Amino acid sequence: MIENWTKEVVIQRLLAITLLIMLFILCFQVVQFFIVPALWAAILAYVTFPIYTFFHEKVRLSPDFSAGIMTVSISLIIGVPLVIGVFILQQEALSLYSNLIYRVKVGYLDVPDYFKELPVIGQQIKDILWQINKNPEGTLEAFRAWIQSHLYYGKVALDVVLSTLAKLGMALMTLFFFYRDGTSLIRQIRQALRNVIGNRIDGYIDSVGTTTRAVVYGIGLTALAQALLAGIGYYFSGSPSPILLTIVTFMVALIPFGTPFAWGAVAFWLLSQGHTTEGIGLALWGILVISWVDNLIRPIVISGATKIPFIIIFIGVLGGLTAFGFVGLFIGPVVLAIGLAVWREWISQHRDEIFAPKEVTLVDNQMLLDFDDLIKKKTKS
Repeated sequence: MIENWTKEVVIQRLLAITLLIMLFILCFQVVQFFIVPALWAAILAYVTFPIYTFFHEKVRLSPDFSAGIMTVSISLIIGVPLVIGVFILQQEALSLYSNLIYRVKVGYLDVPDYFKELPVIGQQIKDILWQINKNPEGTLEAFRAWIQSHLYYGKVALDVVLSTLAKLGMALMTLFFFYRDGTSLIRQIRQALRNVIGNRIDGYIDSVGTTTRAVVYGIGLTALAQALLAGIGYYFSGSPSPILLTIVTFMVALIPFGTPFAWGAVAFWLLSQGHTTEGIGLALWGILVISWVDNLIRPIVISGATKIPFIIIFIGVLGGLTAFGFVGLFIGPVVLAIGLAVWREWISQHRDEIFAPKEVTLVDNQMLLDFDDLIKKKTKS
């Protein structure tokens, strides 16, 4: 009788676990597309939540109205530069395309002499340019045929753009609910984790919050400062489309030590166009001014606030970028911060066992006495 009852209990538990796993898989399939937008919304909401608190508690606006103000403000901060950047990029692309087609038609497509003198590929560049300028109509026809045969890639790029815009819209919509219900949601998550792990989860959550805020501020402020300084350099060096280059530099600067590739490429382009003074000036501006911002702000803001070595943050940023994509810039350091918090807690709990001096036992004393007697006998003999 007892054995039958035990088997029934085991079967019921197995069925319950199986149903829970199936439910988890189905839920994951449903929300898979929205995970990344929700993570972005959570990061933005957490970092800017003090501003929402100001509107809700100090100005005494309703939660819905305060969340609406914050969501609209974030949407404008993200949307306006994005629209401007897309518009400028479209104008530049059309101008470049028109100029390229015109040069091919008149048989005057050329590149700076610097590229023609490059070893190994310099002669190949000269031969290609000679072939293009020799038969402009044939070149245009081959170019049209190439475009027709690669329209699939244009469709793929359009799908990526539309998917990205859909995720951005979902993130902004989710952001409203994170503002309005964020406090209740955090309280529920904290209690659920406390039921599983215990009271130590409070320290982990605090570590996650501190790291997230420091990483976002450190990476964001550094990228913004570097982009603005680079934009000043682009403007005074006479670089084409300085606003577009500033936006691109901001995106690249979000990756640690990525900014030199942005202003370095522009400086190299200026040098290749014969603007030697402007190119050298931009390079010096980048080395002496722009790079120092990355060396000062990022370590001070991130490592100073989190008490985490900067190398851990650096590995977390690059590793998270590789593992999770762009949102991994912020997820990676948070994951390593949790791991470091667990490590430090384990070390603190076992500090006495690890660092305490080894106690000398009676057996150890007897061995020392026997060894001392042996030495004395050898000396006498």
